[in-house]
Amino acid sequence: MQTFSFSPFIFNLPKPQIPPSFIPKCHSSIQSTDYETERGLQFQVGDSFFRHESFIGRDLGVLSAAHYKRSNPELRVLDAMCGCGVRSLRYLAESGADFVLVNDANEENRGLIMDNLSQIPKNLEGKKKWVITHLDANRVMSECYLQRDFFDFIDVDSFGSDSSFLRSAFNAIKMDGLVYVTSTDGYSAGGHRPHNSLASYGAYIRPMPYPNEIGLRMLVGGAVREACVMGYHVTPLFSYYSYHGPVFRVMLRVSRGRLIDMRHYGFISYCRDCGNSQTFTWQELGKICCSNCSTKPPSGGSLVVSGPLWTGPLHDGAYLAELLDLARQWGWIGNGMGLELEKVINLMIGESDPKLPSGYIKIDQIAKRAKVNSPSLRSLISTLQKEGYAASRSHIVSNAIKTNCPMTTCISIAKDLNNSTTTTQA
Repeated sequence: MQTFSFSPFIFNLPKPQIPPSFIPKCHSSIQSTDYETERGLQFQVGDSFFRHESFIGRDLGVLSAAHYKRSNPELRVLDAMCGCGVRSLRYLAESGADFVLVNDANEENRGLIMDNLSQIPKNLEGKKKWVITHLDANRVMSECYLQRDFFDFIDVDSFGSDSSFLRSAFNAIKMDGLVYVTSTDGYSAGGHRPHNSLASYGAYIRPMPYPNEIGLRMLVGGAVREACVMGYHVTPLFSYYSYHGPVFRVMLRVSRGRLIDMRHYGFISYCRDCGNSQTFTWQELGKICCSNCSTKPPSGGSLVVSGPLWTGPLHDGAYLAELLDLARQWGWIGNGMGLELEKVINLMIGESDPKLPSGYIKIDQIAKRAKVNSPSLRSLISTLQKEGYAASRSHIVSNAIKTNCPMTTCISIAKDLNNSTTTTQA
């Protein structure tokens, strides 16, 4: 029987506390022209993969970790794919992490990571603040599980559609802890690699007009499936899409007990004929049809179905409001600061309305079907809400709305808005 031996310095580590007054200082080796600055922290990137544009995703992770620390006695973080170590640095300096296990499979990054993290004392009051390892992400999380060394917050910033880390992360997380997962597989989200999405996330994805939201739902659905196998259930606290990459990032709370109510894990359909979208549960399989076209036979191949995937709310609005308040307290937003972060969080809060269905509708799609000029987002949303429908902007696409209003009614409203505008101009 094969046995494994673990390095004693990796596991069963003490749990130190960062004094609230601690202000990190830049290490001398970073005082060069070759550095990045994020939220006042300086760090080197070297040859590691780094995108400045991902700062909002990092901001959301730091805010979530700090929010967790406020209501829990400690914050132990596992950064499974740390790259240059900027996220680990921020969890230590900004979230107040008591300890961070900093892992990157590429051992050539060790010097770079150490230089960046040296801004934070490695030992404080005789306790380790951080430790660097160089293992495969699944291995480091599996070994933590075997050693019963569990974490409060696990960040897995993976590349592509590798979902193998989901089960490893759920094994290594404490109950009610947070797992921050990633996908960058835009091809699968767009329905161009259905067999790949099926293998990675258990969902057969077809091309739909809102692929980037499908990418988030595909990722959450894969996590729901893996958690259920292990006797857990997960709740998405927020689901963030960023166009560069593209990058799909989801913050999940992991709780004990299987997900009994499966109404939010099902199928999404889109009718090419009328533009209507619907969700269907497992019990409705075999009955899938377009409710808008039910009175007439749809044209061949007009109904496209993807799934199973997550069909419920992508965000917890109350949670996001608390993150927004925390960002305001930190001075990250307000007085003209952090406009992009504030805008994204507010848009996600609007999207969290449980009445809103899956998918979004681009304004130009409505205008094309109505054969009119595109109405303004503000006037269309206002009119929809006055008519009693739920409606919000989408954080994913700037010229799109989310609404429970059928496409046919949206078309009628767009025509009315166009007629009123024409009359006013005349």
